Amino acid sequence: MWPQLYEWLALFIKWFHVIAGIAWIGASFYFVWLDNNLKTPPNWKKRKGIKGDLWAVHGGGFYEVAKYQVGPEKMPKKLHWFKWEAYSTWISGTLLLFWIYYLRADAYLIDPQIMALGTTQAIALGVGGITLGFALYEGLLRSPIANKPLLLSLSLVIIGALFCYGFTQVFSGRGAFIHMGALIGTIMVANVWIKIIPGQKQMVAQVSAGETVDPAPGLEAKRRSVHNNYLTLPVIFLMISNHYPMIYQHSHSWLILCTLIGLSAWIRHFFNLKHQGIHKPAIIVSGAAGLLLLAVFLSWSQAKSNAQALASASTESSVEGESSMSEQQRQVMSIVQQRCTTCHSRMPTDDTFSAAPGGVNLDTWQDIERWRARIIERSVVTKDMPFLNKTQITESERQSLQQLLAQP
Repeated sequence: MWPQLYEWLALFIKWFHVIAGIAWIGASFYFVWLDNNLKTPPNWKKRKGIKGDLWAVHGGGFYEVAKYQVGPEKMPKKLHWFKWEAYSTWISGTLLLFWIYYLRADAYLIDPQIMALGTTQAIALGVGGITLGFALYEGLLRSPIANKPLLLSLSLVIIGALFCYGFTQVFSGRGAFIHMGALIGTIMVANVWIKIIPGQKQMVAQVSAGETVDPAPGLEAKRRSVHNNYLTLPVIFLMISNHYPMIYQHSHSWLILCTLIGLSAWIRHFFNLKHQGIHKPAIIVSGAAGLLLLAVFLSWSQAKSNAQALASASTESSVEGESSMSEQQRQVMSIVQQRCTTCHSRMPTDDTFSAAPGGVNLDTWQDIERWRARIIERSVVTKDMPFLNKTQITESERQSLQQLLAQP
């Protein structure tokens, strides 16, 4: 029952995480769009302290939205806050990180061909890396560099690239990408928790007390909100990246990761300008062209990368030597090579997959040991592998895999 329970819990946590993420990012997109589309109001509204307004039609009705320069004359009884969308996204994402990548670190996080780590070491590096990345970001925004936009942007780009490189040097490709996503997500929710919400609470308290509103917290909250806005497309991409191994299994995955983060933020810039009435189609065209060129590069270089990986795997396999393998190992290898490695290989021969699905390579005995539990779960328990049973695995072979792999 454990493999099935594990999958069900993973499904429910991921489902909740996606729902919370949609709510958070949807609210973020809406308010940035709203702020960029506010128009100068008529004089009678200005006299009431309204800075900008906007009319919209949706769902069979008209909406009039107004933003005050400071605050209303009287604080309303019901004031809507937007914070739990962010908090619930981070909490569910953290649960998902621990449930999939830390509880099953041997399969999803640790790749012996990249770095031989123990589970505790891998988890410590993951948590430590996310914590360090957040600390560096927060430190920069509290330093004198924060008042120099160009230098701040350059510093953040360099730090981001270093973390992209660092994660790919210690974790599996899939694990590295998800940790970069976790780092960005942590920075985004920390912006809400540490600066945006406290700044709003201070503003509400000052308006309620009839005091002069200090603009500094609001300006800092605005800056953090803009940062979050530019990070939304990169973090969404990283949330779904585990489905596309041709990206994270590449030998230059760190550079691909940096490029995708940069291009997606660049594309977001187009929409932010468009909402302000500034049309620069060259931005969206260049962003789309960059993504297309990246796809072409990955496809063109895939064969070479796969050939090198296969040669490395073959060398490792020859070092192990078939003579040194037990009869049990030879039987497992025979079934796996016949039924699984057409797809799950460093150089797949299947007509559908150009890279091993889920990053699961089964070329060597070391690979099989790493994915032992997953092989039993997918080929014996749920029986959804091989995919559509394209390789015609038999029931007796499934049972043999269970018996042989269940042995220590």
